Amino acid sequence: MHSRPGATTRPPWSRSRGITELLSEDELRGVIAHELAHIKNRDILIGSVAAAIATAISYAAHIAFFFGGSDDDDGANPIAALATLMLAPMAAGLIQMAISRSREFEADRAGASFINSGEPLARALEKLHLGAQKIPMNVEPAQASKFIVNPLTGRKARFAKLFSTHPPMEERIARLRAPLAAR
Repeated sequence: MHSRPGATTRPPWSRSRGITELLSEDELRGVIAHELAHIKNRDILIGSVAAAIATAISYAAHIAFFFGGSDDDDGANPIAALATLMLAPMAAGLIQMAISRSREFEADRAGASFINSGEPLARALEKLHLGAQKIPMNVEPAQASKFIVNPLTGRKARFAKLFSTHPPMEERIARLRAPLAAR
């Protein structure tokens, strides 16, 4: 590998040290427990099924729009057909995002249960959330669900809560700080 004089080359694994420099060992344990909970709960599978169902609904709306018809002489209502074409995929996407938000709550709960405390993850989420607010990440919205905190937090958007893949941070932290029996 060639480098310019005086430049230090870092191995690829060292480029992602930010979280280890930002969080304490206890907080990292909370984050890892959260991510392991996603694996244990098969959230990738659940998200994939939700995405497949959303895609099927979208395709069904397109098929209904292009091949649907009416038996009467007047034909189908074009406004209703257009509304179906636009609203069905949007509704499917909203359902998919709602599922994603519920899976985040469950991963928080299960992760806290793994380490017998929600406080380390709550502190980690606070730090990561503040960082995302200060420096919004350059992330495609479709990739936001792959992050422990919403990387789009710093962006201003209407209806952000409705279209977010993550629940409100304040609510996640409050739930984590509630006694384990209350979760």
